[in-house]
Amino acid sequence: MTEFFKKLKSLIGKTYFKYLIILFAFIFWMTFLDTNSLLIHAELNREIKKLKKRKDALTDEIIKDQDLINKLENIDSLEHYGREKYNLKKQNEDIFIIEFKSENE
Repeated sequence: MTEFFKKLKSLIGKTYFKYLIILFAFIFWMTFLDTNSLLIHAELNREIKKLKKRKDALTDEIIKDQDLINKLENIDSLEHYGREKYNLKKQNEDIFIIEFKSENE
């Protein structure tokens, strides 16, 4: 290994060899050892993308909930929603739930 460095040193020159070693050390340091290394940046970028997707999904859910709230301001829509979602009924009223079996079952 030392012969390799000697040959490289003779090819490049003494001053350029020092700068080359410093450059490789700097690149190695910034890539792996530094607290703000490229590996940490890549991990943080992945987390940012994941959080943006989660934010978009939650924003869509908020919009759906706001639409539902707007629909439920009408008393007829509220009654319809309660009957469908929670099987609510009026007094002296019978409800029959009909379930259809699919052919795959």
